[in-house]
Amino acid sequence: MSSDIWAWVHDAHRQLAEAGHHRLAEAIYELPGHANEGRNEQLDAVFPEALATARSLDLPWVEVYLRHWRMQNLLNKRHQGELALPEAVDLLEFAHREQTESCPQSVCVVQDFAICHARVDGPGYVPERLAVLGETLERIEPARACFDCLSREYSDALEDDGRPAEALSHLDTAATRMQAAGQRLSLHFHHARAGTLHLLGRDEEILTLLDTAEQAERARGAELSDSDRRWGALQRARALARLGRTDEALALLPSIDQAEQYADLRPVWVDTVEILVAAGVRENTAGLGAALTGWVGYLDSTGSHRPCVDLLLSAGRLALARGARTVALTLAATGERKLALLRRTEGVAELIAELRAAAEALPVPPLPVPPAELVALLDARTQEGDQEADADLLAAAHARHEEGPESAEHLAAGTELAVRLAGALGALGHTRAATDLLWERLDRDPGHENLAGLLGSVLIDAGDGEGVRRLADRLQDVSPADAHWTRARWAAAESRWADVGEHCAALLAQEPTRINTRRLAAAAATELGDHGQAQRLYEEILLHALPAEGTPPQERHRTVQESDLWQLITAATANRDWQAVRSAGARLGLAFDRPHGPVDEEWQLITVRATRTGGANVDLPAVRTGPATARILPVLGDDVPLNHNDVVVFAPALLEAAPGADAPQQVRERWRPVFRLLTLLDPAGYTTYWIDGGWPGDKKWASFRKELAEAGYGVWAYSGDEYAITDPGDEDGRLPGVYAALGVPPTAGCAEADALLHRLTRRWKHPLAWPDLAKAAGADTARHEETVRRYGL
Repeated sequence: MSSDIWAWVHDAHRQLAEAGHHRLAEAIYELPGHANEGRNEQLDAVFPEALATARSLDLPWVEVYLRHWRMQNLLNKRHQGELALPEAVDLLEFAHREQTESCPQSVCVVQDFAICHARVDGPGYVPERLAVLGETLERIEPARACFDCLSREYSDALEDDGRPAEALSHLDTAATRMQAAGQRLSLHFHHARAGTLHLLGRDEEILTLLDTAEQAERARGAELSDSDRRWGALQRARALARLGRTDEALALLPSIDQAEQYADLRPVWVDTVEILVAAGVRENTAGLGAALTGWVGYLDSTGSHRPCVDLLLSAGRLALARGARTVALTLAATGERKLALLRRTEGVAELIAELRAAAEALPVPPLPVPPAELVALLDARTQEGDQEADADLLAAAHARHEEGPESAEHLAAGTELAVRLAGALGALGHTRAATDLLWERLDRDPGHENLAGLLGSVLIDAGDGEGVRRLADRLQDVSPADAHWTRARWAAAESRWADVGEHCAALLAQEPTRINTRRLAAAAATELGDHGQAQRLYEEILLHALPAEGTPPQERHRTVQESDLWQLITAATANRDWQAVRSAGARLGLAFDRPHGPVDEEWQLITVRATRTGGANVDLPAVRTGPATARILPVLGDDVPLNHNDVVVFAPALLEAAPGADAPQQVRERWRPVFRLLTLLDPAGYTTYWIDGGWPGDKKWASFRKELAEAGYGVWAYSGDEYAITDPGDEDGRLPGVYAALGVPPTAGCAEADALLHRLTRRWKHPLAWPDLAKAAGADTARHEETVRRYGL
């Protein structure tokens, strides 16, 4: 079997574009980049529409391609295991049907299947992985790009079986075969080989390999991607750390923020940090422990059982080194639970048992006061204590308190300790342990007024939908209002805004004076585009709120907040209720130019963050015309549902904080507030056409823009100084070019616009081309097509 996947991709892109399916065509090009670079939000935005379009057009090969690249992202960048397994199995079956088995990408789906089982339990699924990968490698040619990918997966399976020497031999044999077939080894292949060399302790070779591989990439004119740079730095850091060159390792080690952002970095990052901590050159802090525990919890939730166990063992060793008894015991308990989900436990079961034994051997801290008085003592401190030490004290107090006699006071004190211990565990990343503790306490103290609400918050923050439903069902009989509130908050966390509105309405019918319920209902109405309902709810907050004066601190949430007034202004603006805008603005101290009518002023330059049709964010310069309105400045293409001079409503919350006083003056001067687009208020009706050609010079371009603006047109240059076009007078020469968008106002026709451009540019040395506008005007397009040809536009 032989097929060039990328040749097929280019053909598919061209055919889709020619057929008018531009968004699917662009998705075919964009998806691999989103998948490989960990641009998860962009991928999630693009994928559903692209898949639906491919299915509607009956393009099964395109469907295989799209689903494969999404799986690559889910498995390699998000490290999903059992969570992705149903899709991996279904995709393998779909890719080997009669109508898809010849698709070049169908072979790659075998890789997805193998990776997914490695995430669940790599060692446990070694026989199955080797079998399916070996069979596929036998039937494809080494010249195919997927031979590289599948060879790496085969090597990974051998490593998981404890055979790194065989894994290296397999990689070297595969490399020889690929190179003999004229196939270039990918940088990913070299990264895989570096990982195998690490298992064999050959760190100097790793450094040489990475240098040579990256130099070869640059020599052929390829730029390293951000992902490749991160991986190269991380693998070098680990090798250098083990060689004792710790200063160099620290300099190369990606930050913990990067490891937080990119899940694929975490296993090697933690390996490296363990080496550096043991060498005494990196701090082993409670913050590090909390980050690692959060990553353990993430892998637990995605069903990546084996990586979860591997990571918690590292986290456990570091916790033991810190003397963090409660943290180490909690990690051991997680490991014991995960063992039941592994097919192969030899070796790892013993390590978890050793972790528990070592944690239990750590000393239990002596209590400075009786258990019931510990919370008050901790609250009375003037300085914040060590979180892990606090957790150890609270765990000791909780255990000792459970031995006391039962009474109402004893029950209340026990609940207070349990709640505080759950909070400490949650702060340290042990969300599951915290929820287990709160569930247990709720069974003991079901009448506690805050316990159910706290448990609900922890469950929602943890994304535990099953737990939230269980709690809401439990509350339904004893406190229906709390059950509705729990369900409403969970629906909001899942962006199910209609459900949020329903639960909030049911709650308000029972308890009409609730304030936070109205805030949540109004937010849901805003997300649904029901700005009239949002405005009514914010106005009701003003009616039902407590007075600011005399309201105790614990009830301050029931007073009018500044954010309530801004949200009211935003909703009223979307409803064109200008009197309500002015009334709420007066309470905020805002001044307006006119006492009546629409607010249309010039306040400041801002940035409005909108969403492209493909799902990516785009920041648009705009002039703020009121407290919640702005006029868009650029002329935009059809991938953004806005255009020049459109008036929009934006959400009031700043998306990015202003630079601090210590920031460079240039940064502070260039900063503009960034707001999220809420809705289009007044469309200006401009139509976009593209113009391309030779740069006329600053003076002529400024005059061109001025005359267009005076005629009511918009123009926005998208090319920069680096944009160059072919010089028809010199085959090897280049000319500075300009690529811009022309906004034709609704008051002008295409023929009028075409004539205006001819008049304004007729004396330019190098012409502009606007073939689409000329075609729409019914004009002769030959001149434009010739310009495109001669100048290589």
